[in-house]
Amino acid sequence: MALKTTLQARFLRPLHPRDPHEHHRVSTPLELLFDLVTVIAIASAAAGLHHAVAAGHAAGGIITFLMAFFAIWWAWMNFTWFASAYDNDDPAYRLLIMLLMAGALVIAAGIPNVIGDFPNFTLVIFGYSIMRVGMITLWLRAAAHDIARRRTALAYAAGIFLTQIYWITLLAIQPIGENLGYGLFLVGVVLELLVPAVAEPLSSNTPWHRHHIVERYGLLNLIVLGETLLSGSTALRDIATGFNATLALTALFSLVIVFSLWWSYFGDERHLNRPGLRHTLLWGYGHFLIFASGAATGAGFGVVVDVTTKASHLPQFLAEASVAIPVALYLAALWFVRDRVAAHGPGRFALPASSLLTVSITAIGMDLCPALGCIAASTALGVILRNVLISTPDSGSATIH
Repeated sequence: MALKTTLQARFLRPLHPRDPHEHHRVSTPLELLFDLVTVIAIASAAAGLHHAVAAGHAAGGIITFLMAFFAIWWAWMNFTWFASAYDNDDPAYRLLIMLLMAGALVIAAGIPNVIGDFPNFTLVIFGYSIMRVGMITLWLRAAAHDIARRRTALAYAAGIFLTQIYWITLLAIQPIGENLGYGLFLVGVVLELLVPAVAEPLSSNTPWHRHHIVERYGLLNLIVLGETLLSGSTALRDIATGFNATLALTALFSLVIVFSLWWSYFGDERHLNRPGLRHTLLWGYGHFLIFASGAATGAGFGVVVDVTTKASHLPQFLAEASVAIPVALYLAALWFVRDRVAAHGPGRFALPASSLLTVSITAIGMDLCPALGCIAASTALGVILRNVLISTPDSGSATIH
């Protein structure tokens, strides 16, 4: 009996809620490892989008990219919020998170089969199922030890289980790569998004840590922007054997765009600074567009390089749009989740104005390189005007749970 108690104490400690006001709460090495696994799947999705657009299959590539990215992002998001509230870092917890990572790697392996004219989601849904089994187990552990929030934890476990049954059934009866399949996929997305909205009000909200969540989202954004920088660096790689002014300028403009996107996000700490479930969900869900747009921007840089080097015969205005549209969506989504509710002064509207200007550049009919330069200038100008014209945050804006 003593040995059993000792093993339980070391291997399976109670999964009590964390203090939402804990000082110096930062990402754990396990969470950072999870992010590294996630970036493999993100890179695979962005590469698939790049090749689909460059080959002239933009519509199908964008749709399947968004579908694949949702699976990656939603699994990451579920883990992130749970870990912020219940991470006790015992061996059982670590093993379950490693199970989630294994599922993420399976998803990454299945991404190339998804993006294209004949998408096959079998491997992606299999990997997703592995991750969801891990999350159900984690929520059941939380329900066993967090009595005050047991109804919420059980609702999460039940909701995840039922939606996973939906995905498996959908895969069995309807090919997702058809019109009806796309609609049924959207139904599944809505069901997934409803789980937190239904579960959270059943008891007191899960004790997530504001600073920790903001940091976790920021780290994933850094990973996405890093992938975008990697895509831009291909322009420099292609001029290694002979100088090409267009590719050199493309590399420069891509740096300006990525640095501007980074500054627009990390130049202000007023993230998640209002109480209430509605604001929390809008902030958390709205980041899907930020992350997906950031990854798509990297794919757009790849398309620009392909068109410049004649590896793709895509019209120039489509190559311009492959960068301008995701950049504009990134800025607009950032305005929606942060500046719309937290910023004050004329600078509050700088990002949406920059977003509109960026999109309009593609309609002017400029050559590819000048157009990319104007996109970079528009993005940088939006960030500069926002920082100059926005009101100073009040001292209490970063203390809300």
